[in-house]
Amino acid sequence: MTAPASPPPMPLVGDIALGSVQQIDHVMSAGFQRIAVPGLDGDVLQRAGRGSHAIWIRGLLSGETAMAELGKLQKLAAEGTEVPFSADITVALELEQVVVSDLRAQAVAGTADLVGYELCLVESPPLPPPAEVSGFGGLDDFGIGDLGFDADIMGDLADLASDVAGAVDAVMEVADQLTALASLADLDVGGPLQPMADAVSGVGKAAGTFDTISASLTALLGGP
Repeated sequence: MTAPASPPPMPLVGDIALGSVQQIDHVMSAGFQRIAVPGLDGDVLQRAGRGSHAIWIRGLLSGETAMAELGKLQKLAAEGTEVPFSADITVALELEQVVVSDLRAQAVAGTADLVGYELCLVESPPLPPPAEVSGFGGLDDFGIGDLGFDADIMGDLADLASDVAGAVDAVMEVADQLTALASLADLDVGGPLQPMADAVSGVGKAAGTFDTISASLTALLGGP
């Protein structure tokens, strides 16, 4: 004698078992876009990626637990919580998480503890990892690293610019002191301190040039 076939497993939405399911529909868009081409009979199809799987479930909730089960479904739909889903119709689908996008409940007239429902579950795939800021403005993706360029040298150059700026400040301080000394002597051309004053003037001009170059280099390298 052949044993009776076991009933199919109940669909599970999270931890909610859906009994008395009457119909389950699977809806999916393959993601094709139609592009008309002049002179071509028919359209060119370009695929942009499939849409989310959608599962429509129609069934009945009955018995003393009907209202409690309906309350769970209503809460799940109101909160929009992602939950796993399993059913025979998803045998070839890779569904990780779904959300309840639509819920319709119907009280059947003339019956007690009997509620009809229509439920739409939509696939909610995980988001891709966030974009990360890469070194050297992303140019390393174009082979900068393969050329042996060390992006850490930028920090060394910034330190060098800071040292140059400090040296220029010291030179400027000495130049100011010598200039003050020459002005106190109040001597014209030919005075004993005039050669020193001329040298101080030259140092002051050179220091100004170094100061400008150092400031430009520091700004270029992102220094203070």
